[in-house]
Parts: sequence; structure tokens; C-alpha cells
Amino acid sequence: MSRSHAIEQAQAQFDSGAFRDLLARRIAIPTESQNPARQTELVNYLDAEIRPAFEAMGFACQTLTHARAQAPFLFAQRIEDAAAPTVFGYGHGDVIRGQEAGWREGLSPWVLTERHGRWYGRGVADNKGQHSINLQAMANVLQVRGRLGFNAKYLIEMGEEVVSPGLRELCALNKDLFAADVMLASDGPRLSAGRPTVFLGSRGCINFDLSIASREGAHHSGNWGGLISNPGIQLAHAIASIVSPSGQIRIAEWVPKALPDSVRRALADCEVDGGADGPAIEPGWGEPGLSPAERVFGWSSFEVLACKTGNPEAPVNAIPPSAWARCQLRFVVGVDPEDILGALRRHLDRAGFTMVSIASARDELFPATRIDPDDAWVQWVVASMQRTTGRRPAVLPNLGGSLPNDIFTDVLGLRAVWVPHSYPGCSQHAPNEHVPAALVREALGIMTGLYWDLGAGGTPRGA
Repeated sequence: MSRSHAIEQAQAQFDSGAFRDLLARRIAIPTESQNPARQTELVNYLDAEIRPAFEAMGFACQTLTHARAQAPFLFAQRIEDAAAPTVFGYGHGDVIRGQEAGWREGLSPWVLTERHGRWYGRGVADNKGQHSINLQAMANVLQVRGRLGFNAKYLIEMGEEVVSPGLRELCALNKDLFAADVMLASDGPRLSAGRPTVFLGSRGCINFDLSIASREGAHHSGNWGGLISNPGIQLAHAIASIVSPSGQIRIAEWVPKALPDSVRRALADCEVDGGADGPAIEPGWGEPGLSPAERVFGWSSFEVLACKTGNPEAPVNAIPPSAWARCQLRFVVGVDPEDILGALRRHLDRAGFTMVSIASARDELFPATRIDPDDAWVQWVVASMQRTTGRRPAVLPNLGGSLPNDIFTDVLGLRAVWVPHSYPGCSQHAPNEHVPAALVREALGIMTGLYWDLGAGGTPRGA
């Protein structure tokens, strides 16, 4: 029995429809963590689907809880040899709301449906499909080789879509239990549907509100125009001081001093492609002198998510009393997260916008994380994937979006290497969530090859 035989078996499982049937069963469980009425389904997914899958592979399972979490966590481990490398895995079984009314005719969030070479269903991309691929790949290795050849630990949570309450605290309390040599997990999108990808962290994210409250009530613009300030105009100018007309950030503390050479090298052959359904990249937007990949994966970006002054639904001839904007900064390693709002305050004050108030829009701040693209574990994973597919995967220093990766890197002290099994146009968090069937088939082979190689020796353990 060989590596190639295990990969052939993974592909045969896909071709026979067996993996599709397994995933369809999991998609049918409506694990909406944002819906209080679905609490029973969150527990059911772990108890009826995931625990039996791990136990069938000889994993010892235990349910873990934390007071902050709305649902339990499932921790599974299979320890074969204390001298072998230990690999930590992670996934989440909860999904966002189904949004049933928005799906195309004939599609349902809770029924896996194949159409035009795509699998549709809530969770096929985020994250049931991704961790199901990984679990099935481990089962393939066990069936062919009779053992993994490495020690495996896996944590499945049911609250990622509500900002993972309790996950940080749970990991801090169980550092010894979760100890491993490397973390290998799957979430988020590939660089493009046709190119296998590795990403090594995530951009940080902070949402905040800018507001001006000038006075009580609106005042007739004919009687008072030119005599009293318009907070809508003031706030527009304040925002314009933060970012140029072409999207370049003007606050020095919000951007890294430079791109590391290893990051530039990793991104040199990465082409951002959202597929046929994605928007066209605008070359003149963002930080000048950077490639599109460097702008989204190596630099910071500022966005205005929403803004309001007056009554947009029914405008009247009056100067509004207030203005408000919800803003967001996605930032990379090299930006001090503790000084983001402080730097903004200093900038606005220098520019004369002392009337603008700043407030964090939520308690949670996602720090930026990244391991070095030249890290030995990264290069080992890349080599294994290239051996399986015959092409070099894209290496992204970090995901353009944000996820709680710092819990794994900073709290648990793990090298976190992510191998995503989705693509940018998957409609994640929207109606018609889907994944290309060909991507799923390839991902099953990639992960089976990776897990096979982890147990074959030659890993950079201790690097």
C-alpha cells in the first residue's frame, strides 16, 4: 500500500458519491449559531456526526465547555507514538443563518445540491466541507496504512460565526492538552479556484464609529445655511483626511514600515482572481507601488462600511444635527493594534477635526498574525502539496480577511499553516453558498497526501 494508492482511494470516494452523501448529511443539520433556536442542532452536529467520525478512526473524544461559549467544543486525539510529530487541527461546525428566501430557485441552504459543477448548501465552504475533507483524508490514510504515523489532535467549535466566545479562554486553560508541533487546518478561500493555496495567518481587523453631534434637532437650510456647521460635510472631510481619493491610507501608524522580503517573494507569483462572479480589480486603488496581491495580503486597508446624516429615506430641507459612519481597518503584522484608535485621534486633532468622536464598534479586535513564509514547516507543506498536484501552491503570508488565528499562534504557541478548500467567489455568508466540485476532489487528494507524508518521516519537527 502506498501514498498514491491512498490518494486514488480519496478520489474514488469522491467519484462514487460517498463523500458527497457524507457531506449532504452534515449540511442538512441547520447549525445556525446566530439563531438561538438552533442550540440543540449545534450539540447534535457534534454528537451525531463528528464524534462518531473521530471514534471510528480510533480517536479518544471529550466534550469541553466554557462559561462564555454558547455551545460545547469537541476535542479528539489519537496518540500513536510519543516520538512522532503531533499535529493540531481545527474546524467549526456552526454556520451563519440560512437566508432561505435569497437562494436561487431549486436551491436550499439545508440540501446539498449539485448544479453546473458546483455543490450548493450552507456550510459547503464555511466550514463543514473543509473540515469534512480533512477528516476523510485522515480516514483514508488509516485505512491504507493502518496507522497515521503521527499524533493527531483536533478541536471542533460551534461558535465561530459569533466570534468564537470562550475559544481563547478554553485554549489558555488547555495549553498542555492542545500542545503540538504544528497546526494544520482549513478555512477561508484559496487564491483562486484552480490554484491550491497555503496561508499563514490573517490580517487584523478593528471596526469603529466616527460621529459628530453638533446640536439638538435639524434647522431649516434656508434660514441657517452658511451660519451653522453641517456635520455631514465635516465628517466627509474628516474621512477624506484619513484616506486619499485613490484609497491610500494617510495615517502612518496604520501601515507597516515596509513589506518583508520573504513576503514579497511569496506573493511574487500570486495573482488575485475572484473568478467570473468576482469584481474587476481596480489597478489605481490602494497603496501605490504594490501589486494587487501585496495590497490585499501584505498591506492595510481602510473602508467606510456605512454612513448616515439626516434622513436618507426622506430628505428634507434642513441641516442635520449629527452624522455617523461605521469604519473598518484591516491591518497586517507591523501595525500596533493597541494604538490604532489613538493614532486616529491624534491625526484628526492635528487636522482640526476635534469635533469627531471615536468609539470602538465591538469589543473583539482580531490581531494580525503571520508566520514567516520561509519557515521550514511552511516549505514542507508546500512540497507535499506540489508532489500531489504537480504544481506549486500559492503561499499567502496571511488571509486578506480575519479569523482568530492569534489564539493558536499566541496563546497555544503553534505554527499555524492553513490549507483552504474554498475560493473567493463561493458566496460565503450569503445565499447560494457553493464550492466547485472539482476543487473538493482535488482537496481530498491534497489532504490525503499531506497526512500520509506527516506519518512517513522527514518532517521538520523541532525546527
